[in-house]
Amino acid sequence: MKAVGIKALKARLSEYIRMARAGETILVTDRDEVVAELRPARRQPVPPSSLDEALQNSAERGEATLHSRPPASLKLEPLPGGPLPVSAAELLDELRADRN
Repeated sequence: MKAVGIKALKARLSEYIRMARAGETILVTDRDEVVAELRPARRQPVPPSSLDEALQNSAERGEATLHSRPPASLKLEPLPGGPLPVSAAELLDELRADRN
């Protein structure tokens, strides 16, 4: 474990980053007091940017199975009673008006 003052760290930051990447912990000091630690980051997967990517990652790990089309057993049917008499936008406008 090494210790370095802030001024020296700023002057040779790339060198200390390389040390941390290689597994070393560096103590950062200010007037002989340790104020921070520079150490290797924990390896964490980058979060998926979309649902499709998350599903693809799950499939690659064997946690999910992807289908190119919905299963035959899944039948989507319209709700009984037909369409609503008002649009969703009208319902939201009404709810917002009730708040005022």
